[in-house]
Amino acid sequence: MYACLAMRLSCCLAFACLTAPAFAAMTCVTPDQTASMLNKDVCVAAHVYNVVQLKSGTRFLDTCSPQTPDSACHFTVISLPEDRKDVGPLDALNGQNIQIRGKVRSFPDHREIVLSHSRQLRGGKEKFRPNPALMKKFSAQEHSMAFRDPNARSATRSTGLRSR
Repeated sequence: MYACLAMRLSCCLAFACLTAPAFAAMTCVTPDQTASMLNKDVCVAAHVYNVVQLKSGTRFLDTCSPQTPDSACHFTVISLPEDRKDVGPLDALNGQNIQIRGKVRSFPDHREIVLSHSRQLRGGKEKFRPNPALMKKFSAQEHSMAFRDPNARSATRSTGLRSR
């Protein structure tokens, strides 16, 4: 019995050692280092100097000191109004050091990460958003043949009813 228990324990430990790298925390970079990481999923370590909310509901985590002019601030975190429920309140991050995971996006004069879900502040991925260009002009009725089983019998055949 003890030998069996010891073997199970050693198997569990071996499995934990093999899978540990998959669960290891991502190495975070500074906001300045994101310039070479465009369109990549990265972890960014930054200090939040201010949480700013626009009238539209868009929120920004300002990662540049108040002494830095806006033209010299090249990285920010943005949270869109439609993500407010999944992100939650951000005021508690004011004055805090954070680590955020997301895809670095490039805009003229700056880079940003979209904070779409609170899990990004714990190493999780951004919220999935379907590509609207792929969804345009898609109709389930028009494409129903692609999903129909060619071996399935139609309802009229299986029930014995015929259209008149």
